[in-house]
Amino acid sequence: MKVPALKTLATALLAASLMAPGFAADRSTPREARAMFERAVKYMDDHGPERAFAAFNDRKGEFVKKDLYVFVIDESGVYHASGAAPEALVGLTVLNTTDAAGNPLFREMIATTRATPEGTVRYMWLNRMTNKVEPKVSYVRKMGPYVLGVGYSAPRATADDAKAMLDRAVALAQAEGAAKAAVAFNDRRGSFVKDDLYVFMINIDNGRFEAMGMNPGLSDTDALGLRDAAGHALVAEMIDKVKSAEEATVEYVWRNPVTNAVEKKRSYVRRVGASMIGVGHYLE
Repeated sequence: MKVPALKTLATALLAASLMAPGFAADRSTPREARAMFERAVKYMDDHGPERAFAAFNDRKGEFVKKDLYVFVIDESGVYHASGAAPEALVGLTVLNTTDAAGNPLFREMIATTRATPEGTVRYMWLNRMTNKVEPKVSYVRKMGPYVLGVGYSAPRATADDAKAMLDRAVALAQAEGAAKAAVAFNDRRGSFVKDDLYVFMINIDNGRFEAMGMNPGLSDTDALGLRDAAGHALVAEMIDKVKSAEEATVEYVWRNPVTNAVEKKRSYVRRVGASMIGVGHYLE
């Protein structure tokens, strides 16, 4: 059988997403993906492969929700289930298929579950909700001769996205003052928290958080003493830089709220009165 390219698989997924009614536009979270993954593993354990495949391939069933679905391949790279597009993918051999970045994702899934029964794999894949190729993280588990997986899209903001949010945040603080701006920055459902982007604001004089979109509970706690996973005093460097210039760029390693992994990050910070406002993006 001819090995399909990512474009072929993406076309099948796109066509299926356009035909399927009732899909919500919001993204699923890593926690929701993990919950579906655990339910799918239990279902296959309890009911066996064939019954599980039928359930996973039911696009109106419990194993297809928002942008989440269950997939199962065997060790030869043949699809046995895919809630995204069962009519197009089941029976297809994808062992040598690579993702948009050229990574052999299915071989990696199989290798991962040979080394340990359960793991995670990152790759670039079509999000059937946005119709865009995005970073994706899948939980995978070996189930006899099969590999079962559930993945979630892990969008990455760009430098331009981060700078645009910073511009909006600074404009708000200048127009409304730091106190009102802090309320907006700490609103987890507001316009200053989106995917892996969020605003943080720190008082330059006392080094305490005035706002922290990723975790509003950190407001009014010490930020100056924070160090990243590499021991870098990132906030101290930021404050030192904006004392001599109105804006600066600082790189460090920090937890990504979307992937829940510690990753390299670049933050753009700007001084506004007695406050420092910053927005950063994560780097591959």
